[in-house]
Amino acid sequence: MGYHQPVLLEECIDGLVIQPGGTYIDATFGGGGHSNAILNKLTTGKLFAFDQDEDVNEIVNSIKDPRFAFIPVNFRYMKKYLRLNGVNKVNGILADLGVSSHQIDTPDRGFSTRFDAELDMRMDQGADLTAKIIINTYDEASLQKVLSQYGEVRNAKTLAATIVDSRKQSPINTIAQFKLVIKHLIPRSRENQYLAQVFQALRIEVNGEMEALEALLYQCRDLISIGGRLVVISYHSLEDRIVKNYINKGVVHGDPVKDFYGNLLRPFKPVVKKPITPGVAELQANTRSRSARLRIAERV
Repeated sequence: MGYHQPVLLEECIDGLVIQPGGTYIDATFGGGGHSNAILNKLTTGKLFAFDQDEDVNEIVNSIKDPRFAFIPVNFRYMKKYLRLNGVNKVNGILADLGVSSHQIDTPDRGFSTRFDAELDMRMDQGADLTAKIIINTYDEASLQKVLSQYGEVRNAKTLAATIVDSRKQSPINTIAQFKLVIKHLIPRSRENQYLAQVFQALRIEVNGEMEALEALLYQCRDLISIGGRLVVISYHSLEDRIVKNYINKGVVHGDPVKDFYGNLLRPFKPVVKKPITPGVAELQANTRSRSARLRIAERV
């Protein structure tokens, strides 16, 4: 497997309904799979791609195409950097959320429970906050909130207390140390699932993923032209819920806004009622696609 195998590729490209002369955004460049597929549909159009991970630079530099521009920042700053490039409106935005295969498979990035490494988990390797800092400095209440809210860890309170007690004896710096500290709390029948939930929670906190997603969605309202498309792949229920709420209600949290007549004031309408999921062939070719949920919306 290469840097990152693009998930639901055909479905994403179909969902964008690409105009050959249009302007498009790949908010999560990764291994460039979605970007290259978009470029193949363009003639006089333009593609702007975003990614905060410097590991993508080699792939970015291999794309010698005047229609392609790469911006090395998190997509939460998309609107600002597009305006710096003279772009105020686009025809479509694609976002493939979550962590890339490359990040998972690179041991020293600290994303995977399969390897021993420093507790890092930064998507932007220049950022200050790491999983090690969270585990060693967050107070018990804050740790519990992260584990419960972002990982839906059932024994989050006990887990947080265990971490705080253990670090008083010595710092918890590596994945192996962390797994040893929490070993007695892991349900025997679902060890992999439990660790995945814990690591997901830490990763989301390290990278501010929920805040970045919310910022992205609200910027899409201003950036996408009428009739343009928003295409988002999410990988866990927290992300999917935010995307679903925004598309269906026009807000990420809380009650939808309505006009005087009770009509929903939402900037997008769903193109598909239920999320699109990978087919059998894709699941067999790429097992990591199994949790993918694709939602498509049109700017109204």
